Amino acid sequence: MEKQKNAVGRRKEAVTRVFISKGNGNITVNGKDYKTYFPLVYLQNQVEAPLKTIESADKFDIVINATGGGVKGQAEATRLGISRALLEMNAEYRPALKAAGLLKRDPRSVERKKPGRKKARKSFQFSKR
Repeated sequence: MEKQKNAVGRRKEAVTRVFISKGNGNITVNGKDYKTYFPLVYLQNQVEAPLKTIESADKFDIVINATGGGVKGQAEATRLGISRALLEMNAEYRPALKAAGLLKRDPRSVERKKPGRKKARKSFQFSKR
């Protein structure tokens, strides 16, 4: 049996664990097909992006465990996880994935709430008198 590789992808509060092995293109997220888990086409494109970049969409089977965040965050975390797992499978994919910007971790997340404020930056209404 071919060795299985795994990687972690993160985005905002979403964390995905990606397990990749040689196969025929099945992608499952939390036990469901990725097209039912991510019903919007642009989210499906996020998941497929690394495989389309290296032109091997039907060579790997991918199993994904996604937790936390929202659907979009999970889709983008999955994209990073798949990219990292493909690198573990074959280091020659690096230039193509890097040129497509698929190896970058998006650092943006929610700013913390500060004391004496309503939210992170919003203040309570100011009254002069």
